[in-house]
Amino acid sequence: MLAAAASLLVCGPALAEKRVALVLGNSAYQNVAPLANPVNDSAKIASTLKDAGFDVVDSAAISPAADTRRALRDFADRARDADIAVVYYAGHGIEVDGGNYLIPVDARLERDTDVYDEALSLDRVLIAIEPAKKLRLVILDACRDNPFSRTMKRTVASRAIGQGLAKVEPTSPNVLIAYSAKAGSTAADGDGKNSPFTAALSHHLTKPGLDVRRAFGFVRDEVLKTTGNKQEPFVYGSLGGEDVPLVPAPARPAPAAAAAPAAHPQRAGRSAPRLRTGAADRQQERAQRVPRAISRWLLRQPCQASARQDRRRRNARRCDREGAAGRAGAGAARRRGRPEDAAGKGRSRGEGRRAGAHRG
Repeated sequence: MLAAAASLLVCGPALAEKRVALVLGNSAYQNVAPLANPVNDSAKIASTLKDAGFDVVDSAAISPAADTRRALRDFADRARDADIAVVYYAGHGIEVDGGNYLIPVDARLERDTDVYDEALSLDRVLIAIEPAKKLRLVILDACRDNPFSRTMKRTVASRAIGQGLAKVEPTSPNVLIAYSAKAGSTAADGDGKNSPFTAALSHHLTKPGLDVRRAFGFVRDEVLKTTGNKQEPFVYGSLGGEDVPLVPAPARPAPAAAAAPAAHPQRAGRSAPRLRTGAADRQQERAQRVPRAISRWLLRQPCQASARQDRRRRNARRCDREGAAGRAGAGAARRRGRPEDAAGKGRSRGEGRRAGAHRG
């Protein structure tokens, strides 16, 4: 039960994240030459995000600008309770007076002012993802050489129409805007089925646990290598210090509970140690040490008493042996000394008698 609860704690936040994406791909332009790859690029990214667990709205088949605006409006509702919201766009884009615009397939753009009516501003796209809580990401594979700029009439000579897209600095937090080529440069549509930028995105963007900023770094490296350093993707905006992966890392299994070690026979009766904190616990621990110390002392007493008794017995036996040896030596000495003493006494009595006779 504990392991199951720990597992839920580990993978719960990742599973609870809501991730949504809107994918737009404009290929079939009606008033300029169509583009081959955007429809393939959008299908590739839609499949990549779906496989990664995103709730994806694939609007590649939308043609008119009105339908694209409606798709952005509906997507804003999806992003309202989302943690991560992503908008991917492949197709033509244009910069006019420092503003960036996405060009629908039915746009004519006969005059420079038509861009405000017929195209979709990048600011409108940012509004659609604004409700997302954790990450708001816009990916634009739209820096292709724009054919509209060559035929568009200038209503004001000072109005600038740039090459590629203009540099942008997001004003909201947790926003990243990725260009397939950095500001002021154009991107290649690619000779293969997908553009170099989209191919690199499909390789790195949804790696589990990989921070989105590092993912775009790998995308940049791959595109530079593929295009011979002619195209450099660029990311604008910033995030906080924590990693923000588009796909969470796999949940780590909860560590298995370690088996309790077998109790030592001599320690079987002892209670298991436990952690203590605070003065009261330390005082209780000291109070418990005293009975244990007394018990150990009492257990040693029979052994110490027995040792003292053994020493006394050994000393008594040694004294007995030494006393017996002393008495035996004294008796032997007495037995050796009796004849000599008798002879001496006899000689003294004889000499006394002879002396008396001489005096008489």
